[in-house]
Amino acid sequence: MVKQAIQIFGRVKPTKKPASVYSVDNEEQIGAFLEFVVPRDLADGFVNNKRECYKFRFQKVFDQAVKQEEIFENIARPVADSILDGYNGTIFAYGQTGSGKTFTITGGAERYSDRGIIPRTLSYLYERISQGSSMVYTTHISYLEIYNEIGYDLLDSCHEASRLEDLPKVMIMEDPDQNIHLKNLSLQHSANEEEALNLLFLGDTNRMIAETPMNQASTRSHCIFTVHLCRREQGSATLRRSKLHLVDLAGSDRVSKTGLNGQLLTEAKYINLSLHYLEQVIIALSEKNRTHIPYRNSMLTSVLRDSLGGNCMTTMIATLAVEKRNLDESISTCRFAQRVALIKNEAILNEELDPTLVIARLKREVQSLKEELAMVTGEQKDDKLTVEEIQKLEELVKAFLDEPNPDVTLSLGPDMRKIQHCFSLLKMVIMGKQGQRGNSSGDKQESPAATVSEEVIQNSHHSTAEVNKLKEMLMQRNNEISILIKMLKNEKKRAQDAAAQLAYITNSQSPASQNALMLSTLPARDGNTEIFSADPGGPAIRYMKRDELKKQLVMQRKQRAAHGVLGNPKEAKEEIDPVEENLCKHIEQEKKFYKTTIGRLKVLRTEIEHLQLLLERAKVKLQKDFQKWWSQEASSVQESELKATARCHTGLPRGSMQSSPPGNPGFWALSTTKLSSSSIPLTGDQQADADILAFVRARQSLFSRIGMSHQHQ
Repeated sequence: MVKQAIQIFGRVKPTKKPASVYSVDNEEQIGAFLEFVVPRDLADGFVNNKRECYKFRFQKVFDQAVKQEEIFENIARPVADSILDGYNGTIFAYGQTGSGKTFTITGGAERYSDRGIIPRTLSYLYERISQGSSMVYTTHISYLEIYNEIGYDLLDSCHEASRLEDLPKVMIMEDPDQNIHLKNLSLQHSANEEEALNLLFLGDTNRMIAETPMNQASTRSHCIFTVHLCRREQGSATLRRSKLHLVDLAGSDRVSKTGLNGQLLTEAKYINLSLHYLEQVIIALSEKNRTHIPYRNSMLTSVLRDSLGGNCMTTMIATLAVEKRNLDESISTCRFAQRVALIKNEAILNEELDPTLVIARLKREVQSLKEELAMVTGEQKDDKLTVEEIQKLEELVKAFLDEPNPDVTLSLGPDMRKIQHCFSLLKMVIMGKQGQRGNSSGDKQESPAATVSEEVIQNSHHSTAEVNKLKEMLMQRNNEISILIKMLKNEKKRAQDAAAQLAYITNSQSPASQNALMLSTLPARDGNTEIFSADPGGPAIRYMKRDELKKQLVMQRKQRAAHGVLGNPKEAKEEIDPVEENLCKHIEQEKKFYKTTIGRLKVLRTEIEHLQLLLERAKVKLQKDFQKWWSQEASSVQESELKATARCHTGLPRGSMQSSPPGNPGFWALSTTKLSSSSIPLTGDQQADADILAFVRARQSLFSRIGMSHQHQ
């Protein structure tokens, strides 16, 4: 059992302008200190007792320039190590809207180095799992979203959800031991890092995100990404189960400050209410004399029951926005972190016996008890012993008779069939020995016919089943030898054909193609991109060579096996074939080259998928920005058209105004208005600017043609 307080860390969000209202001190031995200085407002008068300095203590405070790698190394890596050892762990980020919680937990989409705690933790866990060869690991992943106090499964594979409400709803169930179980929450198996990241991307696409005055992409729900890990040593019956919660809490919104309304106001109410219940649980746990903890007030506190004061190693990250308008919320976040630091958890090593092995042991015990009960009640079995059981009993009886120790016992169990069969075997042995004694004490000049008859009588004691079994074994061996000889002939013919084909291909290649073949096997690396030769002859020859080596190795082993069957098996096992050793070395070299190539291709594939994701997000953002810009330009052009129309109406006589086309007043003045290229805002891209100017010219020509048609009328 490990008893420790919840670890708290602070992270300051980078600001556009330097902020002088806070200071960070990480040099103290007892921890780091974050101090806020709030100057007094002169409008409050000279008598002002408002506090100016606020000082808070953390394990460590990360300033604005800290990278994501340092955040992972100091916060998430120790928790991941404890998960691999069999302890539960939780990391959650708390702070106001727009303070960097999602960026810290999930990461940014612009650069690969902006990966958050979740993808870095998955990469670290699977790297450690691949290194532990003596352990067998099994990983499952779940992704829960709590939106308006309703849980949704973000990884449900049975539904194609276009909306969040289409996803299956997760229900909380509690057993008599007060353990929480989540109904309808799926556990997805992930064998490697790639599958785990795909599940993370799938869940992120289903999350509820909206634009608020404080944040353009604000998460409007609490999300809990959980990694379930099962570890077992090879050959051991003990399992270690652990789970890691990575929690991205929704940020609180001060309605009087942000001015939310409609659906955003409803979401803000549920978010603030759940965070209020979370603070109530924190306050109750920090008080020593409290007997009741209100976990059931909200779904968030029910799911995180073990993380708050239970069997878990918990870490909190307080994200802070240090602008002057956000100082009150940042100070409130620091006060919440100080209350969280008072909570102590008791983490227990989660060990249990393998249920499959326990079930097998219990089945054996049940079978043994049934046999003892049948022996006591006198119930007999009607079925006969199998050939394997009879052979095993004969071996037990032989070992019992050969053992010189008089205290040795023959354990047969309560099965009367086995006991009777062993008694019959012992009787046959005793009768055989008595017959041998009678022969030795009788007349030495006995006729050969009598000797033969005695031998026949002794041999008659052997069961006919054994004789038939030996005959079957002899026939089976003869069949195996004939099959091996045919296989050797076929493999020898195939090897000769393959060698002739390989020699023909090698001789037909020119010196230039051989040089290209040598160069094609050397991969060149530039940054994160691997360039492989496109010569199709290199891989084909290499695969053909590998197959040829395998065929030769198999043929060599079959020849040795055939010689061992026909000749002396001991000599065939002891002698070492240098040809086989050489073939094995060549095959190992080819395997190493193949593994290194596959590893580089996997790394390249991961990077390509990440770049594709970044490209899709950038494409969506570009489309939104272009639509916004185009709507602004359209509104400005419309205003200018209205102004030109008004001027045209004031400058022309009354009769001319009445002769304008009906339904579109001032249209002729708008069509005659010419826009110069200098008055049109451009983007700076030559291709985009050319398209915009062509569109404006086409629009002007269309207006002029419509105006001329109205004049002719």
